Amino acid sequence: MLSLGQHPPTEGYCMTWAGVRIDRGYFDDVDLSGINAGLMLEIPGLMSRGNWTAAAFIDERASPPAVEALTRIFTGQAGGTTALLSILVGRFLGVQQVPIRYEVKDDVRHFEIPKLIEGVVSPIPGNKAGEHTTIENSQYWISSKVMVCKAERSKLRVFGRNWNFAGRSAEVCPLDWGNG
Repeated sequence: MLSLGQHPPTEGYCMTWAGVRIDRGYFDDVDLSGINAGLMLEIPGLMSRGNWTAAAFIDERASPPAVEALTRIFTGQAGGTTALLSILVGRFLGVQQVPIRYEVKDDVRHFEIPKLIEGVVSPIPGNKAGEHTTIENSQYWISSKVMVCKAERSKLRVFGRNWNFAGRSAEVCPLDWGNG
């Protein structure tokens, strides 16, 4: 994240998953509030060069119009911030509507798509007691504010992939993705 996509990943490629909790939100007149979602991303080399592989997971509680809206958002077809995905993703593996759990307990994020993704992400303590390590005013395309975290558990098993990122870095970002 800190390279803002300008430097190659340490291992030559980037593999990640993301959990999304929509507290409040609409896409046009479709209410997305309370829906959880997930993404799987594989990025070969520099982020800006594209050719990413991606997949989306949408909460089983989502209505058909909400699934359609979130599919447009996560494939970049909706415009706005996520429009970059329509340029960078060369291979989209599809959308699965599945049960998704996203909970926050004492600032620790618990994300689960049964049998596919399991994650527990804890904030890194900051220099001031009771505060977390954050990056603010960044040019990161997802969010200008990032809370630096550690993956206590981080497993993905889907689409022939079997990843375990426990103990590695993670991040939490507040999102404000308008559709225009």
